[in-house]
Amino acid sequence: MSVQDVLILPGWQDSGAGHWQTRWEASHGYLRVQQHDWMRPLRGDWIARLEEVLLAREAAGRASAVLAAHSLGCMLVAAWAAHSRNSHLVQGALLVAPPDTERDDVRQMLPSWAPVPMGRLPFKTVLFASIDDPFCGLARARTFATAWGADFMEAGQRGHLNAESGLGDWPQGRQVLQLLMAGTTINKEN
Repeated sequence: MSVQDVLILPGWQDSGAGHWQTRWEASHGYLRVQQHDWMRPLRGDWIARLEEVLLAREAAGRASAVLAAHSLGCMLVAAWAAHSRNSHLVQGALLVAPPDTERDDVRQMLPSWAPVPMGRLPFKTVLFASIDDPFCGLARARTFATAWGADFMEAGQRGHLNAESGLGDWPQGRQVLQLLMAGTTINKEN
């Protein structure tokens, strides 16, 4: 698996310069999936875009992808997997800080993203969650991990696991991504 087989899936409003996703893209050559509207994300549009990118990769003879998703990008992975017939195009997914899009305050910001798809993901998945994420409680994040069949990793008090969390290049997340790229698993906490 090459670095071009990692797809970066940012969340609402994209990931800025200091975000670990942007740093990984710059340092390692991963491909960011560009959405047509970062400010008013529509679930159907985002699903269609991910499907389009994955099918184009398949047509070009690329290997299965590993997804590195943050925030709403995690919900994109779950929603895409629930609807696509092409889940074989994904080898694994790193899901970081999924928001609870069924929570009233989050639903008001992202109205087309409820309900949360709760089906098991058909590829290896690791979910990282912080104990003080303002957009999703730890217990709810564990519920997502269990429903999606994901290995769960608690990241401590790191907020939304974004640029403001001071993660820098986030070596812990990158190590887990490399395990997913190699097709190996980690020990489940849940």
